Formats: sequence, C-alpha cells, structure tokens
Amino acid sequence: MLSDLTANSVADALARRDRRPLDVVERTALDRAPALDALEALRPAGRVKVIAEIKRASPSRGSLASIDDPAALARLYELGGASAISVLTEERKFKGSLDDLEAVRAAVAIPVLRKDFIATPYQVFEARAAGADLVLLIVAALDDRTLRELFELVGSLGMTALVETHSADELERAKAIGARLIGVNARDLSTFELDRDLFGRLADRFPSDAIRVAESAVLSAADVAHYRSAGADAVLVGEALVTGDPMANLSAFLAV
Repeated sequence: MLSDLTANSVADALARRDRRPLDVVERTALDRAPALDALEALRPAGRVKVIAEIKRASPSRGSLASIDDPAALARLYELGGASAISVLTEERKFKGSLDDLEAVRAAVAIPVLRKDFIATPYQVFEARAAGADLVLLIVAALDDRTLRELFELVGSLGMTALVETHSADELERAKAIGARLIGVNARDLSTFELDRDLFGRLADRFPSDAIRVAESAVLSAADVAHYRSAGADAVLVGEALVTGDPMANLSAFLAV
C-alpha cells in the first residue's frame, strides 16, 4: 500500500508539473519568505509538544471530517497551543491539497508541515512554493540515494525534514543522513496495523541531539502520557483533533 500511495502521489505531481513546470515552481519557492525554524519550535521544553494535523480522511479509516475551512481549524490549533501544523496534501486517499497548505500557511505564525508521499524534487519545491516549513520524508518509501538527495534539498531550501521511520533499520538510515527531527510511526503503512509500543522500543536508538516525534495512535491524553514516558518530545495528532473538540483535546494533551 505504501508503494501505491507513493506512486499515486508522484503521478499526481507529474500531472501538476505539466500545468506548472519545475522552473516556475522553483522560482516561486525561492521567492517565498524564509521558512520558519521548526527545530526551535519543537525543541524539548519540559512537556510534550503537539504537531496538530489537518486531516479529512485516511486509507485505514475512510472519511473523518469535512474541514471546509482548513485555515480556521489551523488558527484554533495555534490558539490551543500546537507548536506546528501538519497539512495532508495527498489528494486521493486523504482528500488534501496544496491549496490547504497555502491557506494554513497564510493563517498561522507557527511552522507548517507538508505531509505527503514525497519522492521527487518537484514535490519538495512545491512544498516550499506553497509555504511549507517542514516536509515529511518516509524512509520506507525511498531508497538511500533518493532519501539523502531529498533530505539535502529540503535543507537547502531552508526547510526541515521530518524523517519518518517504522523500524530499527529505518531509524539507522535516518541517522545516517543526519536527520535531527525523526518520527516513529506506530502505523505500518504497508499493512496499516498499529503498534503503539514501537516508539518505546526504538527510543534509545535516537541520536542524542534529535527531536523525537511519536506519530499515530494518539487518541487520548493517556496515549500522550504513554509516549511521553517512552521519551517522546512531540506527538503528531490528527484523528483525535478532527473528530472531537480540538481545543479541549489539545488542552488535555498539553497538560500531560
């Protein structure tokens, strides 16, 4: 499934490139104001930080929320204490778009992550052109050469890569490229099975200077506490916020 999701995202990007060539997107990206410092925003500060996600749907759960105004939701997240906003831009299964990303970027003053299945430089330039400060790179979806090339491109554009892993081997690959913001996704994107204890098993393998992000399986304050006790510096939360009261849930998560 991960390979299908990545292939579809790349196909959609190629279609966009036919309408908006790389040189145009690259110029737009380079003309943007500098990206915000996501590492500083997510740096450990005595409590778990929250990356709050704009998420309409997922392959595993189907439709979650309509979210007619992603900018308004992002403002609520910021008001509620989120340290960054994740915007799903994948169109087919997650019902997102780059328009969502641009709207959110214009609405908030905290870092914004482009969450998608990134496998080409064009997608990285698109992210910066739309105002992203962070880009998700999924280790399992990329070979070593592509992972390193995209990681370096993200950095050259002033953005931060959130490098997502799902195993000890993938974490070693993230370390090898010098990643400083590393996520462990409790959801296996090939099977969609959840393992909420995976983060804890991998926590002691992180580089000492890396910010540790726990992704998926965060539905309650108890889940946040579980990840915090395992060493998480931040959690990425989507479903619990878009299907419930975002302000109340953020307050509960940040009180852990």
